[in-house]
Amino acid sequence: MTQAYHADSADLVTKEVLDWELFGTASRELAQTIADSQFDPEIVIAVARGGLLPAGSLSYALGLKLADAINVEFYTDVHETLPDPVLLAPMLDTDSIQGKRLLVVDDVADSGRTLALVLQLLREMGADARSAVLYAKSSSVVSPDFVWRRTDEWIVFPWSAEPPVTPAASA
Repeated sequence: MTQAYHADSADLVTKEVLDWELFGTASRELAQTIADSQFDPEIVIAVARGGLLPAGSLSYALGLKLADAINVEFYTDVHETLPDPVLLAPMLDTDSIQGKRLLVVDDVADSGRTLALVLQLLREMGADARSAVLYAKSSSVVSPDFVWRRTDEWIVFPWSAEPPVTPAASA
C-alpha cells in the first residue's frame, strides 16, 4: 500500500508552500495574536497529526506546559477524504479538561469539519474551547478564533512535504 503524503501535490499548479523558516514566523505571529486577544488558555490541544507541530510551537511561544492531542482522521490523500472525520484512539482524558480554557490547534481549517467535531466534543465535556490554525479556507464550516493566514490554495507544510522514510536497502 502506498502512503499518501502532501508532496503528492507536486502536480498542482497553484499551492501555498510553508517552509520551516516561515513556519517559525507564522507560529510567533499567531501566538502574538492569541496573547493580544486576552484569551488565556490553560491547555493546548493538538489535532493530530497536522496540528502536532503547530500546537507544540504555540505551547512554547505562549509559555504553556500543559498539552495533549486528539487523534482525528479525515484526509487520505490530496483532495481525498473519508466521508466524515473519525476520532481515533487513544482519546483525551476528558475528566481533566472540564471547566478548563483550551486552545485547540490544527494546521488548516479546510472543510472545517475536523475542527468542528473536536470543538463540539470538547465543549460538550464542559471546556471553554477556542481554535487556532495556521491557515483557514473560505470553504470551512467553522470560523477559527485565531488564524495566521487565509488561502484557498492547497497548502504544502514542511512536515509533510516529503514522503515517509523507508528502510534503507541492504548492501
